[in-house]
Amino acid sequence: MTFLQNEIKYAYCSVIYLKENMVEMELLQDPSNQKCGGRKKTVSFSSMPSEKKISSAQDCISFMQAGCELKKVRPNSRIYNRFFTLDPDLQALRWEPSKKDLDKAKLDISAIKEIRLGKNTETFRNNGLADQICEDCAFSILHGENYESLDLVAHSADVANIWVSGLRYLVSRSKQPLDFMEDNQNTPRILWLKTMFEAADVDGNGIMLEDTAVDLIKQLNPTLKESKIRLKFKEIQKSKEKLTTRVTEEEFCEAFCELCTRPEVYFLLVQISKNKEYLDANDLMLFLEAEQGVAHITEDVCSDIIRRYELSEEGRQKGFLAIDGFTQYLLSPECDIFDPEHKSVVQDMTQPLSHYYISTSHHTCLTEDQGQGPAADLHGYVRALQMGCRSLELDVIEGPEDEPVLRGGRSPAPGAAAAHLSFRSVLEVINKFAFATSEYPLILCLGVRCSLPQQKVMVQHLRTVFGDQLYTEAPLPSESYLPSLEKLKRRILVEGKKLPADSQGSDGEVTDDEEEDEEAERPTGRMQLCRELSDLVSLCQAAQRGDSELAMRGQNAWEVCSFSESGASRLASECPEDLVSHNKRFLSRVRPSAARADSSNLNPQDFWNCGCQLVAMNFQTPGPRMDLHTGWFLQNGGCGYVLRPSVMRDEVSYFRADTKGAVPGASPLALRLKVISGQHFPKPRGACAKGDVIDPYVCVEIHGLPADRAEQRTRTVQDNSDNPIFDETFEFQVNLPELAAVRFVVLDDDYIGDEFIGQYTIPFECLQPGYRHVPLRSFVGDVLEHATLFVHVAITNRSGGGGARAPKRSLSARMGKKVREDTALRNVGLKTVDDVFKTAVHPLREAIDMRENMQNAIVSIKELCGLPPIASLKQCLLTLSSRLITSDNTPSVFLVMKDSFPYLEPVGAIPEVQKKMLAAYDLMIQESRFLIEMAESVHEKIVQCQKAGMEFHEELHNLGAKEGLKGRKLSKASESFAWNITVLKGQGDLLKNAKNEALENMKQIQLACLSCGLSKTPSSSAEAKGKRSLEAIEEKESSEENGKL
Repeated sequence: MTFLQNEIKYAYCSVIYLKENMVEMELLQDPSNQKCGGRKKTVSFSSMPSEKKISSAQDCISFMQAGCELKKVRPNSRIYNRFFTLDPDLQALRWEPSKKDLDKAKLDISAIKEIRLGKNTETFRNNGLADQICEDCAFSILHGENYESLDLVAHSADVANIWVSGLRYLVSRSKQPLDFMEDNQNTPRILWLKTMFEAADVDGNGIMLEDTAVDLIKQLNPTLKESKIRLKFKEIQKSKEKLTTRVTEEEFCEAFCELCTRPEVYFLLVQISKNKEYLDANDLMLFLEAEQGVAHITEDVCSDIIRRYELSEEGRQKGFLAIDGFTQYLLSPECDIFDPEHKSVVQDMTQPLSHYYISTSHHTCLTEDQGQGPAADLHGYVRALQMGCRSLELDVIEGPEDEPVLRGGRSPAPGAAAAHLSFRSVLEVINKFAFATSEYPLILCLGVRCSLPQQKVMVQHLRTVFGDQLYTEAPLPSESYLPSLEKLKRRILVEGKKLPADSQGSDGEVTDDEEEDEEAERPTGRMQLCRELSDLVSLCQAAQRGDSELAMRGQNAWEVCSFSESGASRLASECPEDLVSHNKRFLSRVRPSAARADSSNLNPQDFWNCGCQLVAMNFQTPGPRMDLHTGWFLQNGGCGYVLRPSVMRDEVSYFRADTKGAVPGASPLALRLKVISGQHFPKPRGACAKGDVIDPYVCVEIHGLPADRAEQRTRTVQDNSDNPIFDETFEFQVNLPELAAVRFVVLDDDYIGDEFIGQYTIPFECLQPGYRHVPLRSFVGDVLEHATLFVHVAITNRSGGGGARAPKRSLSARMGKKVREDTALRNVGLKTVDDVFKTAVHPLREAIDMRENMQNAIVSIKELCGLPPIASLKQCLLTLSSRLITSDNTPSVFLVMKDSFPYLEPVGAIPEVQKKMLAAYDLMIQESRFLIEMAESVHEKIVQCQKAGMEFHEELHNLGAKEGLKGRKLSKASESFAWNITVLKGQGDLLKNAKNEALENMKQIQLACLSCGLSKTPSSSAEAKGKRSLEAIEEKESSEENGKL
């Protein structure tokens, strides 16, 4: 160490004691520890000492040897600043200042047992300031036989990752700690780069022109800008004081590694490869199973992935995936955030038409806003149909030469002829594209404002163009629901006015409901309608314009109620339950307000929450609301139909669109979303003030019920559009996932006004867990080439999975109390009915207790393993097994199957730490076993009570009348009855799902134990015995599928 370095360190040690009492305040003031809700602007500066990226273990070691300040967290809630360094001989970690002797203020690398990233030790969980510590900046070093913890907090997530990766590398290489310098030049990546350089070096001189080197790097990584590559070569040559621009092999490798290494991907690779700088098939298989949630993965599948994505020939032959191939794999469609299963139709399409949300277009003929945009255009229909729209509006008016035309677009200039679309040409375009994207029914909503002769022409065109595709079968009066989508495949439904069945003559009059705001006072007019056009309207007959009495009056299943935006909003606000109940059987259409002359869009979520199926959107107007609509209808193969949640379809169910908490009978889910980094953000459209500088940040929005709506944002990363690192984690509670969507928005932070860069909207049900890339789209919905977000997604069935630290436990307890309140049965006020529901009180309590006890036991074992609640049980068992291996590399416990359940039995005496972990494991198995064995009988009691209660459904009003209930009291009784039925059905389903989950957990635990070598018998017999045990578990599952569960 030089004299100057000694002086600097001495000065640092002299002043650091003065800061000790200010550390807690610093934590509270540190922007990295603040939650980024709302639109507060903060700027994140990289904590790295230079622009050099971490691309190898050597970079991590060098950084650690230079040292940096870390916060040391103590169990007594005190936090101290310490300067940590790694010894030059790589044998020990040291920190100063310290009250201990210099020889004692150190930790030998050989004593380290484990390194944990995040707040996953008792010290963090019990520290009073833990809530103020960023999860991604915290890490712990477990050492000694008793697994004592040294708990630390870095100033940024990237610094924490450097220490974790470097220490893990040292621990795994502890027997030969000085070899890493030599190994770094012979990594699979460097060997591959040397091979590529030699192939391009046609002269064989070991040197090439800069232009050749730039072209070679562009060939290997097309996403890089040429200017950036040339700048990197200039930096390298300047650092070496070179005058020539020719590039050596070493400089080429250095430039490529710096330009093409994403540090966040490197840290991930090192973590999952057990501190190697490449993945083999086993590493990849564990990653896909435990982290990405991929089921039924095999080694052959992993080997195929390696062959397809590894860039080096040697890697493909030997079966390993280096950093560049792994990066390509993470960027591939296989690691997209959108679940590929939902790219085809996956929902039940045999339900009645009214049970689905339907993609609906308003003013379809327009390509821009109706006031300033061009006149009507056929392309509007093409675009809507290609986007999966299943309901088009056709406003038909009187046309010249006895040909009806469509109204739309701005008024022509004075003296100019109006540019209208002929009705026939529109029908021909619709017929061409009607079923190009979806084979499910297309609804044509006709607004007729033409004479009887031209109405007859309309009928001729409809029959000629569509032929047998037109659905004209008259519905039967006895039918209480519309036909299913399967029955209506490839059929055209006409929605419009219908002459009364008892009307005389070929033509007649119907009400003329011109599209206006319902609040406007106007007389209801009459219009002539020809019989032939009326006969084409079958399943979608336009009913009288909806009002507040709509849900209470009688209505036929084939009648469609049309609401203006303000009218639907008033109904949603004043009587949300009635509107939801009405939409269980009948179709409702909601049109944007007539005041939206700019063709702006309403918020469809407000009306989807009430069950309205046909929420009309201006497809020609991009923006957040159209993004939400487009993203929402991706979840069922883009077919234009999305099945509504069961609580909004069941004949007897309780649901309020304005609920502020949990939905009765449903279990809230917790979404934990980490925004890690961004890639290749384009300059905002029209931005010119800042040149090429972009200061991006990310907003994450949750759309759904009012209780679920939320927004969080990351810090701003200054002047970085290529690979900004955000490393921020957000948690959201989602009470009704089937009605929720997630929207990612990337913006450029500017004091003049934040500018839009890109967005992506995805239904909650389509999220894939694990490390995923989010493909960004432009303002108009086009895919932005190479522009992505890198995120980690985890979904648990409880907020925090029961809590990861003490403050969370109290929150979890309050949540548990709230869940019990939301599952408590209500008093109907009718003794005979209440007596039936009382029989379910005890079974419901048992069901909730069994589920909570199993979840709490699972969370406890994860905490002891140092894993967050979002970790899988397979990850838990892999961690657990590593601690149950003795010094001579033999397991201290063995897997023993008892009644098809995987128990672990110790071999001889084991340390207290292992006893504690085994006790937690046994509790988890016991709670899971109890639920599996008791679920069927408890579920049967709940189902029987539900069936007995439903017997009163038809006679509930008569029973109430006999008991003297009327008006509000009778409505309250009906509401409580529906609540109880919803709770019983929901809790029964949750118990059934919990049992299936427990059975799957037992299978995964056994497989993990076998793969970790915890089997007592030789491998062949263990495999056979394990297979028999798994078959026994599968028999349990199949018997339950055929039985009551």
